[in-house]
Amino acid sequence: MTSEFQELELTLPHIRLAGWQYGGMISDEAKDDSRADAQAKPLVLALHGWLDNAQSFAPLAASLNDVTLLAVDWPGHGLSAHRPGEYPLHWIDYLYDLHALLQFLKLRGERPLAIIGHSLGGIVASAYVAAHPDACEKLILIEALGPLSERPGKSQKRLADSFASHTALSEKKVTGEQAKAYTSLDAIVEARHRLTGLDKAACKLILARNFEYRSEGDQSGWYNKTDPRLKLDSPLRLTPAHAEAFIRDLEMPTLLLMGEQGFAKLHEALEHARPLYRQLQVQTIAGDHHLHMTDPDGTADAIRHFLSTCG
Repeated sequence: MTSEFQELELTLPHIRLAGWQYGGMISDEAKDDSRADAQAKPLVLALHGWLDNAQSFAPLAASLNDVTLLAVDWPGHGLSAHRPGEYPLHWIDYLYDLHALLQFLKLRGERPLAIIGHSLGGIVASAYVAAHPDACEKLILIEALGPLSERPGKSQKRLADSFASHTALSEKKVTGEQAKAYTSLDAIVEARHRLTGLDKAACKLILARNFEYRSEGDQSGWYNKTDPRLKLDSPLRLTPAHAEAFIRDLEMPTLLLMGEQGFAKLHEALEHARPLYRQLQVQTIAGDHHLHMTDPDGTADAIRHFLSTCG
């Protein structure tokens, strides 16, 4: 059995996803000899947060070495394909991505023991497994609880702002406006560190997969490969009642990991959201919103204990 990172390309019916696996090979018809190895360690699927990519789970993979960790780049992130067209994006899109990915694994005879979702990944995973309780056996949320929501009175402005921002982006493409080129990856890392406070080593892990160097005459430099639509407003957000309905009575054993310096709104929402989960354990770990990167050993210990004792 190999313990190295193995880059993967997963062709789903609607899009191509990139990712990697640590701790075993994805078994397929051409690799029957590896099937036993692949099943020797339980498969855990890892879903990253908004504007991150699969590399955000690399530190955790090295610490959580008693499972086979499969981390994917969401569409428009990292090395995955962008969604076609220029229409506004919506978080519902990710539910179908996850569904198609799990069907892909099912055809290969694999089902994850658990799904780990960080931030956006946790939002998507919680809503999906509530509707598909057979998707996995356990759910691990890192700095996430459920779908984002807002009061209905903001709907008209959100729709108008979203369409306006997407129109502006389309016009930039028509006029041939050049994407910004950065002189060095270190400069990008420094900028994200200053903006978010995330550790520079963690920033570099993520950004090295989201950016690429291109030699384009006077515009040579580091370019962001991330789909620019991801930074624009969605045209619709759920109401609080609708968001609650997605995850109400979620029966699966669930572990919520929160950072001591994580998102304050998550701590505020916990009291209200806790009754929506039938089997919720909550643990606070030293660190910020990316605690799985800044304290991978502590995060791995919490996950390992949860996987071995709950359910």
